[in-house]
Amino acid sequence: MCEFNYEFIENQIGKYHFQNKKLLRQAFIRRSYSEEHGGENNEVLEFYGDKVLEFIVGKLFAEWFEYGQSNYKIRETLLDVAYRTWDKMLKPANNEYRSKYDEGKLTEFRKMLVSRQTLAQRIDELGLIRYLLIGKSDEENDVRNNDAVKEDLFEAILGAVAIDSRWNINNLESVVNIMLYPGQFFFEDNFVGEITEWTIDNYGCVPEIRYDIRPDADKLESRIIKDKTRSLLPGVSQSYCLMRLGNYEHWFLSDGGTRAEARDNVYRFAYEHLLEKELLNPLKNEIDEPSEDMAINDLETLARRGYFELPKYKFTETHDKNGNPVWNVTCLIDGFDNTEARDSSKKKAKKKAAYKMLIYVIENYYDEED
Repeated sequence: MCEFNYEFIENQIGKYHFQNKKLLRQAFIRRSYSEEHGGENNEVLEFYGDKVLEFIVGKLFAEWFEYGQSNYKIRETLLDVAYRTWDKMLKPANNEYRSKYDEGKLTEFRKMLVSRQTLAQRIDELGLIRYLLIGKSDEENDVRNNDAVKEDLFEAILGAVAIDSRWNINNLESVVNIMLYPGQFFFEDNFVGEITEWTIDNYGCVPEIRYDIRPDADKLESRIIKDKTRSLLPGVSQSYCLMRLGNYEHWFLSDGGTRAEARDNVYRFAYEHLLEKELLNPLKNEIDEPSEDMAINDLETLARRGYFELPKYKFTETHDKNGNPVWNVTCLIDGFDNTEARDSSKKKAKKKAAYKMLIYVIENYYDEED
């Protein structure tokens, strides 16, 4: 159990400062802990947090998916810009509300966005589960690794913010945008997930976030590098975000109109920096879930995108002791070691060899390039 770090937690959820610090701590108290030590637990806060989440997500959807509204809060692409005028033309003239999606699709979006798995993942990415206060029985059952427990913690934090802020809608929406990162399902790339995974793999911790650090922060810390694609000017940008990735040599500074936007930009900036320094493997982002069935197609796709030459296959037929055919297939790509597989089916043997090669090139892309 870690020493409770109020400052770290408040920064991770968007620099919301609790007037009543006991409420923040209560959000992290499981019933098993309160039964052993007395005091209140987080169950009622969890109930309120669930209602907060339902309301804020509904509000976001209503704003994002109304005809006549740009999706700039989610993603500003050339396609969004091109469709903006068209959307306005489609907006009903009688001021009735018209959604781009029907009830079924909105329900599908909501389930995806606030699923147990999603909330648990965000708690992990924010690095908050280590502060959960639990009793001996929960310790024995290792509940910190339980997605349902992480979901409860996520909702309890929102409930605590609701009570502490007296249900201030601006505070609640800001914290939900930071904690939930709803744009992750509408962006082409999930920079938050990629950077978090990289930081955990390399330094054993999650990224540390600080908000509203001014552009002259480099006077205080020479290791900070600024996102030069952003303005970073007082009076132009409303929020600034500084991010530290474990003991990496640089910290990253970017800005945005809101803290959530500044957070998104600093993750993107860090991602682009690490990619440029060849510290991130781009192939892992191209292929989400490598599989044997899709390996042949995936290798060809990567080759046509310029990562390496088109793969070649060498087939050799042998026979087992009963005289049954056995196919040996070798997958060859210039610059990489060959991979081999065998099977009674020629097609399956090729898939196996391709799958071995796919895993190999993903894990060794930069090593082999060097």
